[in-house]
Amino acid sequence: MEGDDDGPNEAQDSDFPTVERSRLQEMLSLLGLEMYQAQKLSLQDSLQISSDSMKNWAPQAPKDLPWNFLRKLQALNAEARNTTMVLDVPPDTRPAEKESQVEEEIIYWDTADDISADIYSFSELPTPDTPVNPLDLLCALLLSSDSFLQQEIVLKMSLCQFALPLVLPDPENHYHTFLLWAMRGTVRTWGSQPPRAVSSFREDSVVLSRAPAFAFVRMEVSSNSKSQLLNAVLSPGHRQRDCFWHRDLNLGTNPREIADGLVEISWFLPSGREDLDIFPEPVAFLNLRGDIGSHWLQFKLLTEISSAVFILTDNISKKEYKLLYSMKGSATKYYFILSPYRGKRNTNLRFLNRLIPVLKMDPSHVLVKVSSTDSAGFVRRIRAIVAHVTRAPCRRVSVEDMAHAARKLGLKVDEDCDECQRAKDRMEQITRKIKDSDAYRRAELRLQGDPWRKAAQVERELCQAQWAGDPPERCRAELRHRLLELRMQQNGHDPAWGLQEFISGISSPSLGEKQYFLRWMEWGLARAAQPRPRASPETMLTLRAKHRGAVDFSEPLWPEPLGVEHFLREMGQFYEAESCLVEAGKLPAGQRRFAHFPGLALELLLKGLPLELIDGNTLSTPLRWVTGLLKELHVRLERRSRLVVLSVLGVPGTGKSTLLNTMFGLRFATGRGRGPRGAFMQLLTVAESFSQDLGCDHILVIHSGGLIGGVLTEAGERFEQEASLATLIMGLSNVTVVSLAETRDIPPAILHAFLRLEKTGHMPNYQFVYQSLQDASAPGSKPRERKQLLDEPRDASRATVQMEHQGGGIRTLAGLAFCDPEKQHVWHIPGLWHGVPPMAAVSLGYSEAIFELKRCLLENIRNGLSNQNKNIQQLIELVRRL
Repeated sequence: MEGDDDGPNEAQDSDFPTVERSRLQEMLSLLGLEMYQAQKLSLQDSLQISSDSMKNWAPQAPKDLPWNFLRKLQALNAEARNTTMVLDVPPDTRPAEKESQVEEEIIYWDTADDISADIYSFSELPTPDTPVNPLDLLCALLLSSDSFLQQEIVLKMSLCQFALPLVLPDPENHYHTFLLWAMRGTVRTWGSQPPRAVSSFREDSVVLSRAPAFAFVRMEVSSNSKSQLLNAVLSPGHRQRDCFWHRDLNLGTNPREIADGLVEISWFLPSGREDLDIFPEPVAFLNLRGDIGSHWLQFKLLTEISSAVFILTDNISKKEYKLLYSMKGSATKYYFILSPYRGKRNTNLRFLNRLIPVLKMDPSHVLVKVSSTDSAGFVRRIRAIVAHVTRAPCRRVSVEDMAHAARKLGLKVDEDCDECQRAKDRMEQITRKIKDSDAYRRAELRLQGDPWRKAAQVERELCQAQWAGDPPERCRAELRHRLLELRMQQNGHDPAWGLQEFISGISSPSLGEKQYFLRWMEWGLARAAQPRPRASPETMLTLRAKHRGAVDFSEPLWPEPLGVEHFLREMGQFYEAESCLVEAGKLPAGQRRFAHFPGLALELLLKGLPLELIDGNTLSTPLRWVTGLLKELHVRLERRSRLVVLSVLGVPGTGKSTLLNTMFGLRFATGRGRGPRGAFMQLLTVAESFSQDLGCDHILVIHSGGLIGGVLTEAGERFEQEASLATLIMGLSNVTVVSLAETRDIPPAILHAFLRLEKTGHMPNYQFVYQSLQDASAPGSKPRERKQLLDEPRDASRATVQMEHQGGGIRTLAGLAFCDPEKQHVWHIPGLWHGVPPMAAVSLGYSEAIFELKRCLLENIRNGLSNQNKNIQQLIELVRRL
């Protein structure tokens, strides 16, 4: 009998509906998820900062398991699926031998008083009831989560290299769900052989990319484990990957209560290295949990989307023979993996001889695996079959294609709800007009580009004139007049059609539709026509050699792609221009058309969308827009308005976004060409039960994005702007994390900001984080990383001279008077990947180090080691001053 993969044959779904129904309800009750059936668990619920956020604790009761899973998954912890629990036993009742031994044992729930205490010699505690199977936990949590939390769970599982849920069974309503929407946010990168250039790497959504699919299913009983076999097929070399949960893992043999009928999917993705790649192209592998006789609908789906189906069984019975005979005429290839009982050989041969012509098989499609079979040789044989099928013309499907087949069979597809489809239609209306992103920006987002750049420059000059001592009033009046003219020109425009549609999308009275629309816009814009790179990395290398390293790489190789932030930036410019005219008395307040824009944007911030604080193109802050947002936030939060500002600074490509996303579950963009150019902010809510202890109600996280170039270029003005913006971000902050890729040099602009703030006495609590960088296209690097690889500190520039005067030649941590290495200001974070991407799992060391950093930051906030916490009104005033 197969262990974790497939328990004994269950009765048909329709035979015992009452038992199935109570089984699901009992599981939900056991896990404390009953309350989330009417009002689903949301992403915001899972991201709240609580006292548990600072504890590396093990679950002590079944109700802890969902939250433990979500916390570990957010932290990309490879052990997130482990449902082992520990009993909180008073120290004086524990056995004297090894305290740690008790912590490794499973919790004992609902124990009876009369059970013998000496059943296990190592413990005097009573025996446990059957613990929760990890797949049951996953199904129960997905059934209790809204669409956006489901999407986050699947995304994090993908990063952890876990198999992803594709068809979610509902044993109570018998209405199984194909999880197309939940897969939408998952993007993977893979290479092709041989790696000739950067273009040999491809990045695409798993929903849209097509690949041959191979299904592994069980018929009645199998002594062989599907999941172990799949893991072996997917594992390069001798390192076993536990992509699919199986019987030999902790709690793997526990019976499944609600997860039978679950279909999982995983992909093999090539790295582009022939010596490492098992297959030269992406290949999808599907795994049905449970017996095909009990889950015929799921099996039928797998036969329609797969290039080949591998059926594991010990023996073929008459019932299964009839089921398979009904597949007559299928274009799918079938393979049997048998582990026959003694005495059943003739029966198996009789049924196989009948099935071979029906399923268009030949004797090579029947494999036998018994205990004496060479496992490594058997895995090589399975790989050879897969490779042979993929080399020949075969079916290649995307997850979208699979969803289309699921609809035809009557399965529910999560994406087919009315709110989601209305949001998708609106997105398509907007994006189908985008043929060229630069042209679209000029035509539809007219207030950006030159108008905003000119206005920002005048505002910068006006600010400098005010701080320059006593400049002539005439000079300041001229600047104010020029600014007013520019703002009047901007205000003379009406929002273009695309922006109006965007505003309608985020103004929807339906919260769900609004959230769907934003996600659709993110993906739709990512796939719309995007700008091409300004120069190839090879060209940059040539230029660097020619000019002996004196080339200015402050402009990114990859132009900024069109994103949701550009539509919000346009809204901000309409608000800025109108506010400027109202302040100057040129427009009556009663004639304002855009005063509600900050409220619309705030709704997005409260739902987890990053909002732009500093425009990365103009290197300036839209002050009136940001102030308007913060005022709306103050009104919305009312009594819970105490804030701590946590910022992360560093040059592009140092893992800032991944660090924040892993630490707090945020949604800062990562990946080639998608990292934010400007500084963005996101809001984290502190649980009311913890806010008094922590000393704040919310944490405002500021991500410096691509603002800091990391090099001293000839463009002295740009360096001054970078240094000023770094000073602004750090000046607003209670806590600052500086993310570094090298152990020698601090980015000059950040060092400059430290020196300025040291003189003012406004020094945030700071942590320096050195990250060992690896990315999904190793051993090469993505285009977004090339700039970082080329950017080594250079001397002989005007900015260097400026820094020498300011900082006395200080370039390292040791040179900072306020940095004491003994006070744990410096962190070394291991590499993100364990192995060679894209098939590498996230390093457990990375996850654990990020958790320790998070705990340190929250401890510093709680202990008052950061700057004095602010309320929103104080933050507004600080933004104005800085």
